[in-house]
Amino acid sequence: MNIAQDIAAGLDRILTMEVVRVTERAAVAAARLRGRGDEKAADQVAVDAMRQELNRLAIKGTVVIGEGERDEAPMLYIGEEVGTGKGPAVDIALDPLEGTTICAKNLPNALAVIAIAEKGSLLFAPDVYMDKIAIGPGYPEGLIDIDASPAENLANLAKAKGVAVSDITACILDRPRHAKLIDAVRATGAAIRLIGDGDVAGVIHTTDPDETGIDIYLGTGGAPEGVLAAAALRCTGGQMQGRLILDTPEKVARAQKMGISDPKRIYRAQDMARGDVLFAATGVTDGNLLDGVKFGRTFITTHTIVLRSSSRTVREIKARHQDLDKF
Repeated sequence: MNIAQDIAAGLDRILTMEVVRVTERAAVAAARLRGRGDEKAADQVAVDAMRQELNRLAIKGTVVIGEGERDEAPMLYIGEEVGTGKGPAVDIALDPLEGTTICAKNLPNALAVIAIAEKGSLLFAPDVYMDKIAIGPGYPEGLIDIDASPAENLANLAKAKGVAVSDITACILDRPRHAKLIDAVRATGAAIRLIGDGDVAGVIHTTDPDETGIDIYLGTGGAPEGVLAAAALRCTGGQMQGRLILDTPEKVARAQKMGISDPKRIYRAQDMARGDVLFAATGVTDGNLLDGVKFGRTFITTHTIVLRSSSRTVREIKARHQDLDKF
């Protein structure tokens, strides 16, 4: 085995399975506060659990996508160093509780999410909104276009899938800003699944439409969440385009400080998450793709997917934890 192969094997050994423990711990911590109506408390325990587990990994990790500032949430902050400091240098994008409102209300599709990539591989995105469009794997490159109309994108997707537009379902965040987009999609005859929160999950659902019923994701959401979603799509072969919404001088200045020189650039999934990427998500609440955490009298069960871009491997891990002290 040469040096490059040894390094790759080391990354695989450290990150492919160890990262599952990171999202499992965060998901279990958050799940204990499902339905309690306290978003900040649920987020805080997820952050604490994820940080604790990350600091056990043999990595030199730097958080490049962390907790957003808009919600005044407890943070695993951008620039925070995690890990033991004795392993490979990696970028980390994370959301210890994706869907804080979902968890607080015990609604579907709350997740604990993380992406890990080689140093310098993840987009250093400011905490602003991003316009997004995404589809799953198996389609010709360039099938979707963020500047095309919803009707054009839906027609192209339906043609490539070999179905009528009326057989396509789009996922869109239920926000007032999306009123015109929703009208435009419905005018084509396509169905819409509106989600109240959690657009990382929304994008990930396009990777398995047979299971989730979602073919395409459309609309604006957080840029940090866009990078996380792009990491998942890189691992599955899906397509995504995103453009930062830098509509004030202050936002443009913040983006420039983070190395973004072209405020109108369209980012593809491979621009936001380059090189070898690992992505993991554990269900906090039951959802279309993942089951939520289950608490038994003598055990806890978790449901996780872990993806890797270099091998396009999708691992689904349903774990039964009987050593409750580790949580």
